[in-house]
Amino acid sequence: MTTKSLKTGSSLAVGNSSAAVPTAPTIGTATATGANTATVTYTAATLGATASSFTATSSPGSLTGTGSSPITVSGLTASTNYTFTVTATNANGTSPASAASNQITTDSVPFLVDYLVVAGGGGTGPGSVNGGGGAGGLRSSVTATGGGGTLESALNLTALTNYTVTVGAGAAATSVNGSNSVFSTITSLGGGFGAPGGCNSGSAASVGGSGGGGGSSSVPNGALGTANQGYGGGNGIGCGAPYASGGGGGAGQAGSNGSGSGGGNGGNGVAVSITGSSIYYAGGGGGGATNTAGTGGLGGGGIGEIGLNNGWVGTSGSNGEANTGGGAGGGRIGTYNQPDSVYTNGGSGVVILRYPNTRTITLGAGLTASHTNTDAGGGNRYTKITAGTGNVSWS
Repeated sequence: MTTKSLKTGSSLAVGNSSAAVPTAPTIGTATATGANTATVTYTAATLGATASSFTATSSPGSLTGTGSSPITVSGLTASTNYTFTVTATNANGTSPASAASNQITTDSVPFLVDYLVVAGGGGTGPGSVNGGGGAGGLRSSVTATGGGGTLESALNLTALTNYTVTVGAGAAATSVNGSNSVFSTITSLGGGFGAPGGCNSGSAASVGGSGGGGGSSSVPNGALGTANQGYGGGNGIGCGAPYASGGGGGAGQAGSNGSGSGGGNGGNGVAVSITGSSIYYAGGGGGGATNTAGTGGLGGGGIGEIGLNNGWVGTSGSNGEANTGGGAGGGRIGTYNQPDSVYTNGGSGVVILRYPNTRTITLGAGLTASHTNTDAGGGNRYTKITAGTGNVSWS
């Protein structure tokens, strides 16, 4: 069907499009969908000429994407603020730009962080010639992890994000486990305490990251460690002379049993090279005895006490080493009789983080570090956190 122009007499086909460009779309919502992409929604105009395509444009950068709503814009820069506009196009041209969208910030590029998380070492019992304290649990993504477990995986983290760190304290009282250490989603359990010795109590050793050693008592069995963190403690030889308690478990080896020859040795810890040097952590405490004390395991385990039959200390035991998670030596310190005894303590734990040398760590309030952003070799840095609870982040 055609109609005549009254002025010219020429004919136009009914339904032909006009020569107009589309009306600007209405902007919707921009959303970051990664480090380098975002989506932008819009609503096409209901009046005016029909559009055949729509284009979203970033500011800054003028990067574009086309399509139906939502449009994906790629090629953005990580950790950058952007807004977007949308235009409509047909055969006759392009509309004015819409109003600007809300501002978005693209995600950070993830990066890998390796870790060594060691909990506080376990204490000892309230008697004499006690079982050695178990080492703090050890979890690591470098070299080896505790308890003979499979090496853990590094964490995939993002910059400008807070991650929790807690360094567990060593046990500072009798019959107390060490405190847990934490980094982000990784938790290592405090070492178990050693059982009382010298027939002073029927109390059992405690389960922990590594288990406490059994006492020379009516409950001589060592306690279990935790899978993928540490081993169990050794057994005492029961209530009767010569008194000899078991060594505390270590991250790399079970504590040995007490015997007629002396107290059980603490289990060795695990050597980890996260700082660039191979260092042992999380050794179990040696068991106390009335003849020969058990030695502490490699990785900061304390030495057991040599006790005298009259209840006095013959040779002092020792504390677990600070920032190794070493278990307490089984017994007391000094030349004290039982009512005046000073008991050994577990060693504090440690959290060591290794990351690319293109990143810089920031420690929040409440954390103490002995090394910060220190060269670890191989294009990495490390930070050794020795006490406290707080947040860390990277830029």
